[in-house]
Amino acid sequence: MEDTRNLVDEYKGLSNEEVFEKLSERRNELEIAIENVSHDFNAGTIVRNANNFNASKVHIVGRRKYNRRGAMCTDKYLEICYWPSVEEFIADQRSRGREVVAIENNVPGCKPLAGKNFSEKTTLLFGGESDGLSEEILKEVDDIRFIESFGSTRSVNVGVASGIAMYEWAKQNVISV
Repeated sequence: MEDTRNLVDEYKGLSNEEVFEKLSERRNELEIAIENVSHDFNAGTIVRNANNFNASKVHIVGRRKYNRRGAMCTDKYLEICYWPSVEEFIADQRSRGREVVAIENNVPGCKPLAGKNFSEKTTLLFGGESDGLSEEILKEVDDIRFIESFGSTRSVNVGVASGIAMYEWAKQNVISV
């Protein structure tokens, strides 16, 4: 029977557990966090992007459910952690020496993504389309960056933003040129 899952050939025919284990052997230090993402498809897209960049974890802060269909089953191949509060999430990040970088726009003091030098132990944090990140979490992050826009729209979709930011991190920490 043909394996129709959206997997690279190396993982075709393996069980979900075997794919998880194989990916775990070479996970990146990158972690992803989501807070206030109200559209399930956006959360699923972020999870799918995290899998594509082989992030070590995805943290969901606050809201616990999202539509896994948007993740295209990629949530089976990485660790997803749920945090009921900002305080608990930040405590975890600090205890493990991680730099938390928020990707947000329209926040005083935020700087362009292009100028960011990412540490290997980075957690990229994304918020919802309309509400963005909470003031509570923005007070706790190490850095706030925005993705530069060149057209008439002031921002890109959060799922797209996650892919752009993850790629910027990967360019600095994974990709050998």
